[in-house]
Amino acid sequence: MKPDLSQKVCLVAGASRGVGRGIARALGEAGATVVVTARSSETGPRTEQRSESIEDTSREVDAAGGDGHHYLCDHTSERAVDELVHWTLRRFGRIDVAVSSVWGGNEGYDGESYPDGTGWGTPFWRRSAEPFAEFARVGPYPGLLLARAVAPAMVAAGSGLIALVSFGTAEGYLGDVYYDLAKATTNRLAFAFGEELRPHGVTALALSPGFVRTERVCDLGQGALATESPLYAGRALAALAADPGVIARTGLVIHAGDVAAEYGFTDADGTRPARFRIAP
Repeated sequence: MKPDLSQKVCLVAGASRGVGRGIARALGEAGATVVVTARSSETGPRTEQRSESIEDTSREVDAAGGDGHHYLCDHTSERAVDELVHWTLRRFGRIDVAVSSVWGGNEGYDGESYPDGTGWGTPFWRRSAEPFAEFARVGPYPGLLLARAVAPAMVAAGSGLIALVSFGTAEGYLGDVYYDLAKATTNRLAFAFGEELRPHGVTALALSPGFVRTERVCDLGQGALATESPLYAGRALAALAADPGVIARTGLVIHAGDVAAEYGFTDADGTRPARFRIAP
């Protein structure tokens, strides 16, 4: 059975493409009202001049059965995020689910090297430390900004779900020191948020997809290597959002494949990929 989120207002940051778009679409499948936000718009600038936009995602939400709305936002700006949340609360009265899928760490990466000339997994002592500041700015930091902006309304309501899209780090090193640190930081944020929000009935968790067949992955010719579509993580998030007992998972890193096995949903192609694990 599909989860029923027809009475829920959801906000998905970083939803112009990738996992964020998959999450927005899955929430639409469940009937939710979904505010889709990112930096790329049909009427404004687009990240790396890519074709995807928040309007595209909003239309996908509508087509899936939800109620999509788009809002242009720079999620690295505290003021912009605060304004987004205030706009959403004025228009819809509440925010039941907030998802940060913001990740700009791969911008400029051509499949072999980053803009500074270093490749994935270059030993940390052979590269500048400056790229890590950027990884933190376009990953964990937007998650912090969104959570602090939506938390007051959720605490006042005594309910809500904050999800940070990340990647599990408990099973081993992710292969690149800056990527590993960024994801570990995001996971720790989810844990810390959970500790502070649990007494108020609000859940915070990190969602770990597998190797996702995003637009960028396909552009790099790696689509055949991917394990799942962006919709898979989205359906995992929708299942969690509809579960009245989700607060039992607060502070945890939740893997999309594990959620699929528990709740019985599949990916867009009908398959049910298991939890993705980094090869040793």
